[in-house]
Amino acid sequence: MNTKTSTKIIPVKKPKINVITLGCSKNTYDSEVLMGQLRGNSLDVVHESNQIGKNDIVVINTCGFIDNAKQESIDTILQYSQLKDEGKVGKVIVTGCLSERYKPELEAEITNVDAYFGTNDLNNLLHSLGANYKHELIGERLLTTPSHYAYFKIAEGCNRPCSFCAIPLMRGKHVSRDMEELVNEAKILAANGTKELILIAQDLTYYGLDIYGKRNLDELLRRLSDVKGIEWIRLQYAYPSGFPMEILDAMNERENICKYLDMPLQHITDNMLKSMRRGITKQKTIDIVNQIRDKVPNIAMRTTLICGYPGETEQDFEEMLSWVEETRFDRLGCFTYSHEEKTHAHNLVDDVPEEVKQARVDAIMELQQGISFDINQDKVGKTYKVLVDRKEGDFFIGRTEFDSPEVDNEVLIDAATGYAANGTFVNVKIDRAEDFDLYGQIVK
Repeated sequence: MNTKTSTKIIPVKKPKINVITLGCSKNTYDSEVLMGQLRGNSLDVVHESNQIGKNDIVVINTCGFIDNAKQESIDTILQYSQLKDEGKVGKVIVTGCLSERYKPELEAEITNVDAYFGTNDLNNLLHSLGANYKHELIGERLLTTPSHYAYFKIAEGCNRPCSFCAIPLMRGKHVSRDMEELVNEAKILAANGTKELILIAQDLTYYGLDIYGKRNLDELLRRLSDVKGIEWIRLQYAYPSGFPMEILDAMNERENICKYLDMPLQHITDNMLKSMRRGITKQKTIDIVNQIRDKVPNIAMRTTLICGYPGETEQDFEEMLSWVEETRFDRLGCFTYSHEEKTHAHNLVDDVPEEVKQARVDAIMELQQGISFDINQDKVGKTYKVLVDRKEGDFFIGRTEFDSPEVDNEVLIDAATGYAANGTFVNVKIDRAEDFDLYGQIVK
């Protein structure tokens, strides 16, 4: 008698790929593109999940911009490489700016990482994960932001010679993306419910020079403005030198282009601007801010500044402090100078003590706190169109067109005054204001 035996085949579960994103919104965009490609290759991909299996793969998209960001990236790599040693993670792969800038050093120091990739290694990164780059997926992304807004990268790299900045070392020269490709991506996002595009690049204002022979941001804005379903378009990271005033015409012409401009100015004294290689003077900086405000009277301007750059004197700082008080930016961020290897400024002596750098930052931010409070007080009693981002407790939390997510003011809407779903627009009358928050109620 023949006895047949059968063996039950247990399918092998494919490893899950967990993408960890560190750093700026440009890294967020890169992670979303990577995840879109992985999903398009039928791979199981998640973003920053706390549930990790012993066979899963962790991809860490790092930042290498300044000391604090570099340390956070290194700590994260060490954290997951230890989990790998303990058998709690299958593989650890590192990509992004830190590994672009320090790949040999990282390979020598953290040896149990399975592979390191740079900022322009998407094809090789995908291959290491068992995937192929698919051109038909251009514009397809797996959003990590709420679906109603998306960061929208229009160019990579930077041609500016700023002495303190390591971005060209990590991201290379400026490369604009094709306009048709961008419009197509905007249509895909809009079809999936995205209402706000936040345009990002190292330098938005340089867009088009390399592929069209002229600054073409105004045309791109109009093309994106025509995409059905896009209700807000926001500009971040506009460089002051060579600023194309035509984009302000587009801003005035189109209701869905936000009256908002993020223009990092970094400093104001002539000797600091010269040493920083910013290609602009104090007077030209003042003139351009005034021109922008004259052309778009209700525009919200955001800037960032650096304190403690090599050679910054107390007089330099006091001059910058007075300028901030006079100019009254709607939004402002301030950072201590970070002495970065292989930058032009690294040849200078980092001669401002850390405690002085921080004290100067604190003084500017204290001044800005008062300015923000005064500006917000002027909004009390007025009604604004608000995009709702989320609900917390008794409030819906949203933003006006004058505020970018994560870095600017929020509007706390009393939930008792009406219902507002995430990603919807409501009219809100402001009845109270603080330094960096507005409070209001829904009105018809």
